Amino acid sequence: MTRARRPRLRGVEAFPVEHEGTRFLALRDPAGYTSSTVLLPLALLEIVSLFDGGHDVASIQQAVLRQRGEQVDATRIEELAQALDAHGFLEGPAFEARRAEVDGVFLATPMRPASHAGGAYPADGVALRAMLDGFFKRPHGPGPVDGVGATAKPVRALIAPHIDFHRGGPAYAWGYRDLAERCHADVFVIFGTCHAGMRHPFALTRKPYETPLGPAPVDVDFVERLAARAGQDCFAAELAHRTEHSIEFQAVFLRYLFAGRREVAIVPVLTSFAHEALARGKRPQDDRRVARFLDALGETVAASGRRVAFVAGADLAHVGPRFGDAEPVSPEEAARLAGADRAMLETVTAGDADAFFADVARDGDARRVCGLSPIWTLLRATGGAPGVLRRYAQTPDPQCVVTFASVVF
Repeated sequence: MTRARRPRLRGVEAFPVEHEGTRFLALRDPAGYTSSTVLLPLALLEIVSLFDGGHDVASIQQAVLRQRGEQVDATRIEELAQALDAHGFLEGPAFEARRAEVDGVFLATPMRPASHAGGAYPADGVALRAMLDGFFKRPHGPGPVDGVGATAKPVRALIAPHIDFHRGGPAYAWGYRDLAERCHADVFVIFGTCHAGMRHPFALTRKPYETPLGPAPVDVDFVERLAARAGQDCFAAELAHRTEHSIEFQAVFLRYLFAGRREVAIVPVLTSFAHEALARGKRPQDDRRVARFLDALGETVAASGRRVAFVAGADLAHVGPRFGDAEPVSPEEAARLAGADRAMLETVTAGDADAFFADVARDGDARRVCGLSPIWTLLRATGGAPGVLRRYAQTPDPQCVVTFASVVF
């Protein structure tokens, strides 16, 4: 790196961690262009905060000197920038080449790879099936899929978590058991959170989702007709599907439940618009692209002649130092969090998309509800149908509390 260069950190995730008794700031790429997680000593935070594209090495030195009265060696700044660049964390030619290569491989591949197999869940089908079987076992699970509830009201939609299976597996099972026993759909439209964000509100893909239990096929005809009716480029952000887990985990569960039982297809829809609306002080439907897509979805379902159900892969709150809060979550705060979540879920089970959005917006999304877009979309797609809360849970780590639920409609 030359000293005239102005390093710019990419839009990556930053969060505090402790490793071997020392606190660091961890950097991770939610877009998945690098698998590295970089641990920065807190002493370097001030320097990296100036990697904003507006400071060269000399001006970074001057800024640190003014703030700390310390002269930082230029070579140290350059080496830090070079290390971050080598791992794909800085904007510039090296990252552009990395992104072009990764994107090119994905676009040329006929199937969407199982990005999280071997990490978030076993890559071996037998081991994966055994793990998923365990989520249904009592006392934490709902019991096996045995047809006992098959005569109850049919299920037409499900909100399920997208948290790691090892932390939220039984909560998935509480929702998916009802889906397995009482849903007769042969097409599942899956709305997922796009954690990396998108410039477009929706992203479709024609690619089947690979899983260790066999591929989850896409209803390509449905996808094409939906995209044609939507009046917008629904594939412009298709690359967001590459590593996003919110739909992948639902595809795994659907294969687990229906492979060898009946043929089902999916329509993968990544969503990213509700937080953007909240930031602008608008309603989601004020974006004409969102309104057109929902109209197109309803028309496509009606014209398809298929039995269609909706699934939202959506978690709820994200609270604690891992997400930027100053203090760990105390038992009292966890109880207050549960109360706020359950009040919000009442708007969900009422099928009221506008009330759900208003509840989250009331405090500016202080709880960081990452499932805002897919849940809102599902509630609109189901036309206000009421639902039943089957399971609510929180992860137990006070540094990193994530809440999630299964709701059946």
